[in-house]
Amino acid sequence: MISPCASAQEEKVLVVEISDSITSASDDLVTNAISVAEDENYDALVLTLNTPGGKLSETFNIIESIEGTNVPVIGYVYPEGTKAWSAGTIILISTDIAAMTPFSVIGSAQPVQVTGGGSQPINDSKTINAIVEYTREKARQNNRNVTAAEEFITKNLNINAETALKYNVIEYTSPSIGNLLSQVDGDVAKGKQLNVSGAQIDRYEPSINIAIMSIISDPLIASLLLIIGLYSIVIGLSNPGFGAEIFGTIAIALGLIGSGFDVNIAAIFLIIVGMGLIFLEIQSPGIGAFGIGGLICLIAGSIFLVPTDYPDFYTPAEIQQEMIVAIVTPSIIMGVFMLFIVYKIIEVRHRKPIVGEIVGNTAITNEKIKPGEEGYVKYKGEYWKAKSDEEINKGVKVEIIDKEGPILVVKRAE
Repeated sequence: MISPCASAQEEKVLVVEISDSITSASDDLVTNAISVAEDENYDALVLTLNTPGGKLSETFNIIESIEGTNVPVIGYVYPEGTKAWSAGTIILISTDIAAMTPFSVIGSAQPVQVTGGGSQPINDSKTINAIVEYTREKARQNNRNVTAAEEFITKNLNINAETALKYNVIEYTSPSIGNLLSQVDGDVAKGKQLNVSGAQIDRYEPSINIAIMSIISDPLIASLLLIIGLYSIVIGLSNPGFGAEIFGTIAIALGLIGSGFDVNIAAIFLIIVGMGLIFLEIQSPGIGAFGIGGLICLIAGSIFLVPTDYPDFYTPAEIQQEMIVAIVTPSIIMGVFMLFIVYKIIEVRHRKPIVGEIVGNTAITNEKIKPGEEGYVKYKGEYWKAKSDEEINKGVKVEIIDKEGPILVVKRAE
């Protein structure tokens, strides 16, 4: 006969953590953790939530996995003082047992979109009613407050742990996982009585591919990878040989994988057009029209690239606005920097140097110059177009022997 102490030693609980936006990686994370819990006979799975929300389709997949397993799932907003907003709130309501740490918050589930005039609630009654009814049913299914479940969405209700416990939105408040297991000990979930007080606590460690996907599937990271990749390719094409184009290709590939190829094509098109216009301005500086137009395209494309479309992405307005600022800022900085380069090129090319002060001086080739073709040389920190009667490789010291308008005539320096 097995003693009570020996039996208690065999009890174990698996903890899996969602600590950022809910993405396809979150879906895989929870699904794999549930498989491990089933295969290794864990007594319960604790799903800790610290999320601003995320993709709605992945949220539904996570809930289906929770309902499809025979392992009791305890939803826990953790650590202390954190939040589970929007999609995170719906997941919490759908778990077998729901708990929160002190000073944590749930709610902010009203669908919104960010426009030029600020944030506006989504008024598509077909979509909203579907989400409301879905959330109400999950609350009813788990004997929780149906009215609060509805008001999370229709009134953007936010409540802390004490209020959630008082109004039967959750079953427990607890400062730690160990304390929570002691509180739920004896509860029944999925037809099983939980005997988890003092149980062994194991943390699920995701595989390397899920860990990488968790990073690059974050909508902010994926969008930044796409933008940086596009910039790198253009810079690499402008100054070949430094590997920027290779880095850009890798960054774009990772960004596309992270976003699940769910990318706004119009945004990518605007960014490419913007980079092309700035590239034209650099090559043939004029009055700056190409450069200004390119900067406008870059900013507009960056805004459209932010994945804030509901119902695909389900987060509060504040989070969406922070994402827009974080993604648009690099575009503004890069665009202004390129316009500054254009200005300096225009300044150099419109300067009227005295030929006698140039002829006889030396410069360094910035690229290979072939007979009959023009290339760039670096002279006193400035880039000049140059030509030569002989082939001269990149990085070679040359002597300026003449100047034909804005073009220097060079030869190998002796």
